[in-house]
Amino acid sequence: MIARGQIRDTLARYNWSGDAGRLDGLAETFCADGVLEIRGLEPLRGRAEIVAFLRGVTGNVASSADIKALAKLIVRHNIANVLFTGLTPKEAHVCAYFTVVTGIGLDHFGRYRDVFVPDGDTWLIKHRKVSTDWAAADSTMARTAPTRLRE
Repeated sequence: MIARGQIRDTLARYNWSGDAGRLDGLAETFCADGVLEIRGLEPLRGRAEIVAFLRGVTGNVASSADIKALAKLIVRHNIANVLFTGLTPKEAHVCAYFTVVTGIGLDHFGRYRDVFVPDGDTWLIKHRKVSTDWAAADSTMARTAPTRLRE
């Protein structure tokens, strides 16, 4: 139960940090050599690559908005149906759904498939696979915008 609570805390810190634009805080939810794999893109390896990529995504959001729109910019990642598919003292496999709301409303949604490992008093992401299942035509965040669900 302790490991599950710590993993849920890491999931929350990832989303809270990302939504607030604290990319270094988001990167700290990964192992130093952690991998972020986004469907359709080359895997990002290590915290520095992850931050550089995400800085490009958040920069695109900011540069595409005018000053008034920027003041109203909302980014909220929500995760649901967190499912532990494997848990040992050395590794956890976790699946979850995510939805993202931005200033346009529902922006995109999809799935996380994660591998966590313990690190001191917390669990960090060793590997995260992100699959976006749908994105709005005018998505402010999704790099590719599938318009229909994929199997």
